[in-house]
Amino acid sequence: MSSVGSMLGLLLASRARLVGGREGRFWLVGAAIAIGGTGIWTMHFIAMMGFSVTGSVIRYDVPLTAASAIIAIVFVAIGLFVASHGGDRLGYLLGGGILTGSGVAAMHYLGMAAMNMPGQAVFDPVLVSLSVLIAVAAATVALWFALRVSGALRIGGAALVMGVAVSGMHYTGMFSMSVRPHAEMGPMTGARPIDFLLPLIVGISVITVGLLLAVVLSPSEKELRSEAEFRRRERGRDEGVPEVDLFGTPRR
Repeated sequence: MSSVGSMLGLLLASRARLVGGREGRFWLVGAAIAIGGTGIWTMHFIAMMGFSVTGSVIRYDVPLTAASAIIAIVFVAIGLFVASHGGDRLGYLLGGGILTGSGVAAMHYLGMAAMNMPGQAVFDPVLVSLSVLIAVAAATVALWFALRVSGALRIGGAALVMGVAVSGMHYTGMFSMSVRPHAEMGPMTGARPIDFLLPLIVGISVITVGLLLAVVLSPSEKELRSEAEFRRRERGRDEGVPEVDLFGTPRR
């Protein structure tokens, strides 16, 4: 799921670079939803469903779980817009990576805080710090890919790298936690993990299909490049700039 969401997000980000302007911002929003929603949060929650404590029942606080999803999408969007605004400037890329990575780490630990169980969670500060560093590094690499990578093979390879990095951050964070069960088990409030499964499948399917249709029905990368070249030539003619051939000789 992490790699699929990352691949879709990179496709949308490549369209944003080509079209630019106001339309490009809409493509960046779609990229943030794909990367933050599917590539990061969905992977996170599916992995959380695989977590258990022997002899204990785990329930999830619904508002906190929903808030963690919103945080993931919003911070990925902020990082994409910051890095995109900075272009090739390294400071903007690093700033966007730090913001996005911090948001991803906040999403992860907020999602863990949403777990209600008859026990006390204890965290290893060294592993927590390591997971945050991995999140920042993964976010910075993801933004670099989003602003530069194009072509199916390159996007596919970049998506695999992003999927491994995001999953690595998640499981490092989970490894930092140990649970000390309470002697008495009281009633647990919240939703069961399986209660999220159907809305998750339906929601992600609708969003993914919608974003894929937007990519498929929009002009191809080749068509967009041809249109941009045509507009550049038209502006040159309007400004009286002579069109030249490959050797710099003005065309007649």
